[in-house]
Amino acid sequence: MPQLAQVVPRLQPEVLHRLIQRCGLEDCGELLALAAPDQLARVFDLDLWRAGQPGFDEQFDAGRFGVWLEVLVDCGASVAAQTLADMDAGLVITALAEHTLVFDCAAVAPPVSMDGEEVAASRSVHDGLGCEVGGYLVLAKGNDSWDAIAAVLVALEAEHHDCFHRVMRGCRSLSNSRPEVDGLDDLLIDGEQAAFDLAFARERRREQQGYVTPAQARAFLQMSRQLRLGNDTPPPGNPVARAYFRGLEWATTEEASSGSLRVPASSGASAPEDSAAAVAAVVDVLLDAGVLAQPPRALLGGPQGDVQGRARIQAQLQFAHERDQAAYSMRSQELAYLANTIVAGCSIQARAFSAQEASDAAVAVCNLGLENWPLHVPDDFLVGHDLVSVFQVGWKVLYEDVCMDAAERLVAVLTGLRCADRETQAGLEQLRIEMKRSWQAGTPWRARDALEVLAILDLPAWAALLGLIDECPVLHAGIGASRDSGTRAVAASAFEFISENSQIVSIREFMRSLPETLRG
Repeated sequence: MPQLAQVVPRLQPEVLHRLIQRCGLEDCGELLALAAPDQLARVFDLDLWRAGQPGFDEQFDAGRFGVWLEVLVDCGASVAAQTLADMDAGLVITALAEHTLVFDCAAVAPPVSMDGEEVAASRSVHDGLGCEVGGYLVLAKGNDSWDAIAAVLVALEAEHHDCFHRVMRGCRSLSNSRPEVDGLDDLLIDGEQAAFDLAFARERRREQQGYVTPAQARAFLQMSRQLRLGNDTPPPGNPVARAYFRGLEWATTEEASSGSLRVPASSGASAPEDSAAAVAAVVDVLLDAGVLAQPPRALLGGPQGDVQGRARIQAQLQFAHERDQAAYSMRSQELAYLANTIVAGCSIQARAFSAQEASDAAVAVCNLGLENWPLHVPDDFLVGHDLVSVFQVGWKVLYEDVCMDAAERLVAVLTGLRCADRETQAGLEQLRIEMKRSWQAGTPWRARDALEVLAILDLPAWAALLGLIDECPVLHAGIGASRDSGTRAVAASAFEFISENSQIVSIREFMRSLPETLRG
């Protein structure tokens, strides 16, 4: 495309990241070379961080940074050096320090005897991969990405002298040996402190874009599980949610809708309307190709259209939309917060939520919260009440009446269940012990792996129970299949989010019939 140089810097970072995920980083080098610095910075925030498990804190992935360097160097060492010069120096220093050790050349020079001759050492810091650049000795900690690192440092020293020395000084300070442990303090060492500062700065940037940190999300969801519901009093406000909305700097309407970024001056030859049309054309192509089937957004959207089983929340939102646009806008922001909280702090089927699943779950839980609200709910309820407290009520009901209740009933069933096969019986006993321990700790989902033994007795019942004791309990199709003798297999994705009390009633009926089902 002749306008590619104008189109790429105008793409939303989330769109560019989705393209990288779909096509592979190694095949996107030419596109990345055209990206604007602030655009790449936001892509790095998305791509260079990994969580060991869904809902856990994300850690900087230095190995992924090395792959980025390799791709950029393939486009030219000067291109890679320019990219590093435009990046946050703290990120570059922390990443390079994971791959290299940096020393002043004079500090590691071999000692000289009284006669002026060099004294050979039994082991030298020069052993292994390394190079001297700009008065520094750079040693590789491993073989990964070393050629790219060496090439980009040479180019950085030649073309961006000040940036090179700033980065090298930072890496040198992180290459010092660990201080002696004297027990007088419990401070982070320099490398750990640099990693913490890097993660904290990223969290602050993402908070301003509408994201929720995993720590905040976990705290909010756990506090909601521990909520005390009165018969005639609404739940108190949540301090985590209040702090989030108080500290969030909402983007302007134009920025939020367009997601436009600063365009380099070199692209000014193209008329703005031509560039906008070209961007729209590229996005259409990506949509048609399935690359942007569900583009991720900082703020996930609210419900679209009427959804069966969620009539209460739909009616309330529709009333607010027609009567009070300001209230409706705030409720939409709250739904976005709740969906992002689910993505950041929870898992489903031991995996991460998709954006659409998180949005659907937030709406479903809010509908359940409205059904169980301790006071009468008038038609204009959401005009003057927030959705965060409504969600908390629904999340509490899900936790107590579905997750914990199903775990307790399962322990009782397993206590009296006997199987002729010794190995299966041993597995059932182990499941009973682990489920009881996890139930008493308030985290039944931690025993999900031990549930596998139930698949031997009844596959649909096993799938249904996995959904019921999950962090976000769902109604799996296995509940209906376990009652139908002709259906013995169901898809893992065949579930729906629990949004009504009538679904909880059907769950309890399933649990009452579980002993007979498992005895088969």
